[in-house]
Amino acid sequence: MQSFREALRDLPDAAFADLLESDDEYLLVVDVPGATAESTDVMVEGDRLRVEALREDPSPEGFEPVDEPRAPALAFELPLPPDVTSEGADATVERGVLEIRLPRSGSTETTIHIDEQ
Repeated sequence: MQSFREALRDLPDAAFADLLESDDEYLLVVDVPGATAESTDVMVEGDRLRVEALREDPSPEGFEPVDEPRAPALAFELPLPPDVTSEGADATVERGVLEIRLPRSGSTETTIHIDEQ
């Protein structure tokens, strides 16, 4: 399975994201200009993180974009690392920046007892 970091490289061109990590959690920071908390959905589905953000047209009345306008929506999925737990996960959108905090569940290693025969 593709890793979390590798998957970030394959995001759509319109998505700019940074991944930070600590001992306790991952922090995914995504630029979503024009999106709000009400127009953004973040879901953990199994071992995948899904993000959908609808952008509002930022053009003031009477103005039109000079270049091709941005796509009205940004949507992508990422594989989650095996040590992520969705319990306690949260997200915020402020001034066009989406921050997703994904807690780590601790060690993913399990020691299996071996019986002598």
